[in-house]
Amino acid sequence: MSEITELKLTLSAEDQRNIFGGNDSYIRKIEDSFHVEIIDRNGELHIIGDKAGATKALGILRELVQLSRRGSNIEEQSVDYAISLKGDDKKNIVQNDNVLVDIDRDVICHTISGKPIKPKTLGQKKYIDAIRNKMIVFGLGPAGTGKTYLAMAMAITAFQREEVSRIILTRPAIEAGEKLGFLPGDLQSKVDPYLRPLYDALYQIMGTENFIKNMEKGLIEVAPLAYMRGRTLDNAFIILDEAQNTTPAQMKMFLTRIGFGSKVIITGDASQKDLAPDVKSGLDIAQGVLKGIDDIEFCTLTSSDVVRHPLVQKIVKAYEDYEKKTANKQRNKSIKKLERR
Repeated sequence: MSEITELKLTLSAEDQRNIFGGNDSYIRKIEDSFHVEIIDRNGELHIIGDKAGATKALGILRELVQLSRRGSNIEEQSVDYAISLKGDDKKNIVQNDNVLVDIDRDVICHTISGKPIKPKTLGQKKYIDAIRNKMIVFGLGPAGTGKTYLAMAMAITAFQREEVSRIILTRPAIEAGEKLGFLPGDLQSKVDPYLRPLYDALYQIMGTENFIKNMEKGLIEVAPLAYMRGRTLDNAFIILDEAQNTTPAQMKMFLTRIGFGSKVIITGDASQKDLAPDVKSGLDIAQGVLKGIDDIEFCTLTSSDVVRHPLVQKIVKAYEDYEKKTANKQRNKSIKKLERR
């Protein structure tokens, strides 16, 4: 039987309000995850349980206190991520009690309302560092991992610091053709629905008025991928979103548009292709062709990097598990067919 240990941590009233969560929900999460009991006695927390669980719970609480004292608002995602790191003994990083604090220090920029934009997971931190250090970065992973939003934040920051002279944002309009023709309005009105997520991020970070002013000057361009053909894009921060919906020819065309002084971010989720079943994805081909080339980096984000509602993380994980099982079944069937021959 494990030895019962009692550890203590003193908190200010302000830190308690930030760390406990509504109805002490964050504390309950930590208790359930590490099978400990956490009791508040006049500002002193008593963590009671087996030594391993109590030590991990104390480590999380200490890190949350540091975040709180840095002025950060403790969110459910931060608590869940801290628990996942401490709960995985295979990750050497769990020995570092300052992981969340180290990530929290990396402020990319602020939204128009003053909210800081920063990575929230180790995967996101690696992605941001890659964007800073490489010319071309592929951000791969499921919905909710911040691939596009963080890339947008980095683009706007580079533009405001005059590291680039313009921002170019593009997406493949997968429904282009006869279906696009049935939409009302001029061509811009027809393609805007495909580019709406990019506009949303620009409005939030840059502000509507500032965005419109720069767009009218031609310093910010939001356009379908087809508009990139025949151009050379110098001194620009270029983001290609939803790259899983490009064909190999489109991806090659895009990559060969890049000029001097430019930085390129390509984001995509291989599990959400809208291409016809017989059409290969340009993103899939690019991963095989371009790996190993200097100044190109592939960053793969996973369900543990999802920063939307916790339920989204569970949904993404469930689909990942389902797809792995399906792939294993298909592999086993193929092996059995070969064995019969």
